[in-house]
Amino acid sequence: MIRVGIVNDMRLAIEALRRSVGAMPDASVAWIAENGQQAVECCARDAPDVVLMDMIMPVMDGVEATRRIMARSPCPILVVTATVEGNASRVYEALGAGALDAVATPVLGPDGAALNAEPLIRKIRSIALLAGPAVPVAPTGPVALPAPAPPHRPAMVAIGSSTGGPAALCLVLKAFPVPAPWPIVIVQHVDADFAPGLASWLATETGHRMEVIAPGHCPRPGAVQLAATGDHLLLDRAGRFVYSRDPVDLPFRPSVNVFFDSLVDSAYGGVAIVLTGMGRDGATGMQTLRRAGWHTIAQDRATSVVWGMPGACVDLNAAVEVLPVDQIGHAAVARMRADHPGPVHPPR
Repeated sequence: MIRVGIVNDMRLAIEALRRSVGAMPDASVAWIAENGQQAVECCARDAPDVVLMDMIMPVMDGVEATRRIMARSPCPILVVTATVEGNASRVYEALGAGALDAVATPVLGPDGAALNAEPLIRKIRSIALLAGPAVPVAPTGPVALPAPAPPHRPAMVAIGSSTGGPAALCLVLKAFPVPAPWPIVIVQHVDADFAPGLASWLATETGHRMEVIAPGHCPRPGAVQLAATGDHLLLDRAGRFVYSRDPVDLPFRPSVNVFFDSLVDSAYGGVAIVLTGMGRDGATGMQTLRRAGWHTIAQDRATSVVWGMPGACVDLNAAVEVLPVDQIGHAAVARMRADHPGPVHPPR
């Protein structure tokens, strides 16, 4: 049974959330808090499987409540907000503080049923699955350090992130020159509806030009490119971005592993980075890229909101370097300048 905590100060929103959870035969409401302070206290007494966190509330808002819960009694938090546009800065602050994802609040229909509850229900199930016991992956033994990539090989920085990713991405991207002389491609676990807002927020925070990736786009320097649908991002053999529903059974969409795996057969080399995140997405893909000659970096345990994804990379000996988040961008820039000093040309 998935136990859900609801944090909201609006009665209609509480009822819509309660009925959405009630529509799930394998879920129940653990408790209801009407402000962030109550939520912090409830989590300390009785940590649920998922917390549905509103952003704007009296006494303590959702950002501060998320920060305190993750510091004192960590548990999976899903931001639930009525408007993404109006609350964009708060939403991404909460994601940076450790919230896993964000989704729009369902509403009550004329018959009293919760409308547009499907995205919320899908995310509750995914988070409950990701937050479950990790399946151990046996280390595969030492992996030889890759030789530097040939200077003529097109260069790219590929980044995967999840829980706490927005704040980590800010720190990493700030280390890159503006405009960046190499393509920088990000796969962040975030709902497709929130990806444009995330791109806008990152642009404001870092000064980089952000580009939401559409099918047919190509990697290019000068803009940081962000996966932006609920499907998986891949780079095809022609060097163009495509989205794919397959594999359909992965609980995280878009998948870092799927994107990293697609880079192995591309003309690109460069640096692959896995930042903070719950689960193990990105580990096997990073291992494959390391074996193909990419330089690989995982965020360290001390600076990760959740050391699931980067920790899995370490378990598989997939990371050449394991660094604090404030050093990752500088290390990536130094490596790219050493291995790819010439002009950047996309594959023909």
